[in-house]
Amino acid sequence: MPRYEWQKSSYSSEGANCVNVAAAPDGTLRIRESDDPEVLLSLAPGQLSALLIAIKGGRLRVQTEG
Repeated sequence: MPRYEWQKSSYSSEGANCVNVAAAPDGTLRIRESDDPEVLLSLAPGQLSALLIAIKGGRLRVQTEG
């Protein structure tokens, strides 16, 4: 598995449950949650943008633990 330079989301707190993003050599983006770093989501930049717009617009239900 390639080594990525992960960046933590500015919306993540200092505890666990952080979202990390890294650029892959092929131009896609990798997203992972700090609690399960082996599971990666691979998206093209436009796909990430569309995902974030859908979440912010309420078109996707985001499940949170609680």
